[in-house]
Amino acid sequence: MALTRTQLEAAAEALALALKFERPADTVLHDFFRAQRALGAGDRAFVADTVYGVLRRKRTLERLAPDAAPRNLLLAWLTRLHGISVRELAPLLQPHEQAWLAGVKAMLLESLPLAVQAELPDWIVEKLQSRPDGPDIAALARGLNEPAPLDLRVNTLRGDRERAQRLLAADGIAAEPTPYSPVGLRVRGRPPINRHALFLTGAIEVQDEGSQLLGYLLAPKRHEIVVDFCAGAGGKSLLLGALMHSLGRIYAFDVSAARLARLRPRLKRSGLSNIHPQTLHNENDPRVKRLAGKIDRVLVDAPCSGLGTLRRNPDLKWRQSPRSLGELRTKQAAILRSAANLVKPGGRLVYATCSLLAEENEDIVEAFLDERLDFQGLDCGELLREQRIALESGHRLRLYPHRHGTDGFFAAAMTRTR
Repeated sequence: MALTRTQLEAAAEALALALKFERPADTVLHDFFRAQRALGAGDRAFVADTVYGVLRRKRTLERLAPDAAPRNLLLAWLTRLHGISVRELAPLLQPHEQAWLAGVKAMLLESLPLAVQAELPDWIVEKLQSRPDGPDIAALARGLNEPAPLDLRVNTLRGDRERAQRLLAADGIAAEPTPYSPVGLRVRGRPPINRHALFLTGAIEVQDEGSQLLGYLLAPKRHEIVVDFCAGAGGKSLLLGALMHSLGRIYAFDVSAARLARLRPRLKRSGLSNIHPQTLHNENDPRVKRLAGKIDRVLVDAPCSGLGTLRRNPDLKWRQSPRSLGELRTKQAAILRSAANLVKPGGRLVYATCSLLAEENEDIVEAFLDERLDFQGLDCGELLREQRIALESGHRLRLYPHRHGTDGFFAAAMTRTR
């Protein structure tokens, strides 16, 4: 179907708003579509795909359109990277744009710096290069610049994976078991899962496979007391509740009442009765102190730069900075210290982020272990093998999109010895 002027102008307007980097791109698009109610479903899909496409390839596009005007970035993306010919676009272009785009199609992009090839800010590439055990940056970048697949988690209180896969297939939705998570399904395409009966009845939830694996690292048992310290909208709390067969007690803590409010309808659908959402003022809230030394398992999915989620949130790489990273590190260390106080002797603590940077991951954990001699590290690979998950992760869990097909994740498991 031919591109329309309405689509092109709407995409340019939405892109201009997203490129301010004042708010997350998904929030910008949500508000834009709410204000532009005349746009149809096809128009909205085009606008969203285009905005995210430009955000992913912004550094290359800036080489093609040096003035970096939103419309020019958009036109360069459509013709050079999205495969639309200048001839197809001609009815929507000014004469000078046609001449410029013909040059864009022919422009050579050789000997580009690694950061430009990787579509990452220079400072992020420098940090990744500074670690001898870091990932292959070019391969990592290819994974990060591909749109993420749709991963589902099957709620074992409502059924099993085989049944869910069968019911999805009956409705024309192809899904395959995820390679690592025993309750994950990876769906082909972008079907409207949130309208499917399995979703509406709580039998499935949308959750990246890497996020699912964090629950298996924590491995809570029935009748235990568990804390999900940075619960957000509660995806991991729901997984933990299912692993516990709705027995025991899970405190879902978060400092955002709005995020926890999104857990409530999900909790109702899930059939779980052992999850108790609680809003905290901060990591030192009195409710946290009252639970000191009483908790069997604590999960800290810490607030972070989110650089492991660039497949879904490509704007994050442009909204973060060395300064914001420093602020996050201070917060991460404080949260981990506070959460650790909850763990009783013999209990387990898992610290995790969806960041790729050692400053938010290994460095935080090593500083904590140097400070808290009553904690020692556990081998994540062994913990996963105990759960019959065949993933050779090593002592710490590191997941990458180009190796594992998941978002980028880091996790360290620890136990309190006394």
